Amino acid sequence: MVFNYDIIVVGAGHAGCEAATAAANMGSKVLLITMDMNKIAQMSCNPAVGGIAKGQIVREIDALGGQMGIVSDKTSIQFRMLNRSKGPAMWSPRTQNDRVKFIETWRDIIENTDNLYMWQDMVTQLIFDNKTVTGVKTKMGVSFHAKTVILTNGTFLNGLIHIGKVQLGGGRLAEPSSYGMTEQLAAAGFTTDRMKTGTPVRIDARSVDYSLMEEQKGDDTYHTFSYLPNVKRTLLQRSCWMTNTTEESHKVLKENIEDSPLYNGQILGIGPRYCPSIETKIVTFADKTSHLLFLEPEGETTNECYLNGFSSSLSLETQLEALKLVPAFRNVHIFRPGYAIEYDFFDPTQLKPTLETKLIDNLYFAGQINGTTGYEEAAGQGLIAGINAHIRCHGGSDFTLNRDEAYIGVLIDDLITKGVDEPYRMFTSRAEYRILLRQDNADERLTKKGFDLGLAKRERIDLLHSKQEKTKELISFAQNFSIKPDRINPFLESINSSPLKHGVKLSQLLTRPHIDLNLMATAVSSLREKLESISDRKEEIIESADIKIKYDGYIKREKIMAEKITRLEEIKIKDRFNYGEIKSLSTEARQKLSAINPETIAQAGRIPGVSPNDISVLLVLLGR
Repeated sequence: MVFNYDIIVVGAGHAGCEAATAAANMGSKVLLITMDMNKIAQMSCNPAVGGIAKGQIVREIDALGGQMGIVSDKTSIQFRMLNRSKGPAMWSPRTQNDRVKFIETWRDIIENTDNLYMWQDMVTQLIFDNKTVTGVKTKMGVSFHAKTVILTNGTFLNGLIHIGKVQLGGGRLAEPSSYGMTEQLAAAGFTTDRMKTGTPVRIDARSVDYSLMEEQKGDDTYHTFSYLPNVKRTLLQRSCWMTNTTEESHKVLKENIEDSPLYNGQILGIGPRYCPSIETKIVTFADKTSHLLFLEPEGETTNECYLNGFSSSLSLETQLEALKLVPAFRNVHIFRPGYAIEYDFFDPTQLKPTLETKLIDNLYFAGQINGTTGYEEAAGQGLIAGINAHIRCHGGSDFTLNRDEAYIGVLIDDLITKGVDEPYRMFTSRAEYRILLRQDNADERLTKKGFDLGLAKRERIDLLHSKQEKTKELISFAQNFSIKPDRINPFLESINSSPLKHGVKLSQLLTRPHIDLNLMATAVSSLREKLESISDRKEEIIESADIKIKYDGYIKREKIMAEKITRLEEIKIKDRFNYGEIKSLSTEARQKLSAINPETIAQAGRIPGVSPNDISVLLVLLGR
């Protein structure tokens, strides 16, 4: 039998699900192959979506017409907007989710997406025709053929689990590893290496003394991940809880550190710097007598809890002994211990900006196979890979996002330009234009792009235009409405704000850090009437106007900076130079530029080891 598709997606994690649904919604015939149809979009580690910079990625996925934001909102059991004490560039949405309902919601979407089909099996081999991929072979011996293939294998390629001295083959606990693919790709010329990640112990909530912990409730605000107004949180909202490790628990961990696979040579893979294991914490921060622990519910009704901050590869006995020395866990019962996992990944500098590989045509990589960590980073890559695989099948221009357009653009540019020397995790500090890349304006940045692709639907464009129109009206009102000192000074003094010496426009008052539109509406009746006239998405529109008024100068300045760099992004240099023959370049620059073959002058300037002088040399040569 012959099975033909436009696109085959291997792996149904967060990258695979976004890739498959995006391509299918754009019109491609897609086959999604997974080892277990009951583990679609499994939250392998913590049952949460978003967080600092990651939340911005989820909003971008939603703005483009992806699914992660919708699924996260529908399965949320807690929502928080992190960093509200800082500027809006740092605000980051995060949800705690029901792990089981997350899977069920994703599967429902996949099963009801036209053009999208599933197959339960393990892919063991790619089918090549010269330097072009044409399909896959599975463990059952079935061959599937396609115009393009997207690999989103997660931690399953030669996955090896460590719990103390115990080693188990697997991509997740109790789930088998995938073998054969790494070896085939390495033989085709791909550079591969090993990475390590880990997950904490799972705890029975009935065995926890919550009276010895601090409760952390969610926010009761209008915020969600999705821009669609009909996507709401409907599940029971639950609290997280905080406590600390103790000196006694640290002593147990230190006494058994030689048994840790991280320190006895058992683990060879590269571990994450920004999400370290508890044993790494006590070694790196030896002077600290305690570390924060967050107990997070895994669902709306379950007693299973995730202990954030206690990721470990130590033995079951050591983990349990150390936990029992934390007062809240003195009678703890666990469902399963924490463990570390090693897996294969591929150097992402072997990818094009579309996430197609440079060595094999029509083959795309997305997710942890590229050396990243995190559901959100994986989903963002999956979306871009799915879009570009569809374009490859049906024609059109490659779809990429610049660094001033999206965190997803920053993520992919970092991967293909700089490579990785540890599991890559997104932070706001990685984005040089983070004032432009706020979580509140992802729809303004990306929905038109998603609509032009055929991915975002008309409803999203209409919602965007309505929001923009109402926000513009509110800003115009604030810029033209005059405030008189004798009318407003008593109010300003009552909120400990400096009184006015002369009249100003309302927008000028709103630039003060502690003043916003809602606050001013309590003292200015005309403004109050203006706000009350907004019927739909009132809070979202007011917040958008507030941010644009208050940070107008910063936003304009950053746009000017971005425009200057964009000029360099428009200077294409791919395949225009034989870098090895340009002796006026530094030796390191010749090597790095030859290896990466950057698309533009701007990308060349971001390659580690390429100096401003090297860029000047290239610009001079281009001038000639």
